[in-house]
Amino acid sequence: MRTTWTFHSAGQMVFGPGALAQLDSAAAPLSLRRALIVSDPILQRLGMIDQVLNPLRRAQIECQVFAESEPEPSLAVAERCVAFARPFQPDAIVGLGGGSNLDLAKIVATVLAHGGAARDYIGDGAIPGPVLPIIAIPTTAGTGSEVTAAAVLTDAENQMKVGVLSNFLRPRLAIVDPLLTLTCPAKVTADSGIDALTHAIEAFTAVDNETFPLPSGQSTVYQGRHPFGNLFAEKAIELVGRFLVRAVRKGDDLEARSGMALAATMGGLAFSNVGVALVHAMEYPVGGAVHCSHGLGNGLLLPYVMRFNLPSRKKEFARIAQLLGEDVARISDSAGAEQAIRTIEWLKRECGIPERLREIGVTAEQLPQFAEKASSIQRILRVNPRPVSTADCLAIYQAAY
Repeated sequence: MRTTWTFHSAGQMVFGPGALAQLDSAAAPLSLRRALIVSDPILQRLGMIDQVLNPLRRAQIECQVFAESEPEPSLAVAERCVAFARPFQPDAIVGLGGGSNLDLAKIVATVLAHGGAARDYIGDGAIPGPVLPIIAIPTTAGTGSEVTAAAVLTDAENQMKVGVLSNFLRPRLAIVDPLLTLTCPAKVTADSGIDALTHAIEAFTAVDNETFPLPSGQSTVYQGRHPFGNLFAEKAIELVGRFLVRAVRKGDDLEARSGMALAATMGGLAFSNVGVALVHAMEYPVGGAVHCSHGLGNGLLLPYVMRFNLPSRKKEFARIAQLLGEDVARISDSAGAEQAIRTIEWLKRECGIPERLREIGVTAEQLPQFAEKASSIQRILRVNPRPVSTADCLAIYQAAY
């Protein structure tokens, strides 16, 4: 039972079109000598890594580049990146790319600081102290990883996505430049954008901070619904409603791209303090098995989980409908809550997010195992506004199948 709440963010954030040009001056207080840039082959081909190297070199920071990250990065690629980095002995890690690259940068900064293996830090609060300074530069608008205390990796051996949670993972510096998202493909824009919406909705509808069911003697990054979380979650939901479809349909719409970049960051600020819940718990086994993007899996499951949670959060769901642009002032909260779910289903269709698990390769035989795995992730299920059993998870999977 909690009666107080706290709020954490990145150490500093620079936001806006052209923000990347301030990387050298913003990084100067960190007094860096050597930085490892963690990115991927696509951004290397697009020349984005050079856009980051130039201001760092102006600041006389020696750089090496690991451009072998992958979507939904595995524990194995984290170990490869650590082995690549060790001889260079960087004093900071720069993550450039989508949430996958930023999360990889976070776990590499952790292992270089504290030793061991990436697997050693899975869970909530397993990082014993500060990690190497992290500079996060997102090129998609979705995860909010530039401000969060989480890194999500794939445990290929167990076919499961796993989370590392610690406030030590929050970047020292976040550079959020919407210009870097202009070349983001429509599918990635849609998947990451619906991810930002999921983060904001789960934070806005989480269990209340006053009744957060944290067992005695345990600590956690997440702490349930509170006023600062609501502030950022509501604005993120509104921005997604205004700009996601525009950004998917017309990638060079800078106003839409800027709106979605802000939505992603605000969603990250909300969920990384309040928590994510049942949608994420249910996506982890799905994504681990069929290797869909995290955002796509979340977006697919979101309306089904909302329907399960609706009895506990009718008023909040009605508010979500209003934030998404629906006129619900003259109808009941129950009707408004139903409208929220319908509007999100419409958003999914407009963006090309699949509606059914079978569309992404899930089989009916996998659902019971998924339900067992999802119902075991108590660190995020306790954030859900409604208690969840294995049978509940299976019923939701079956509805989504």
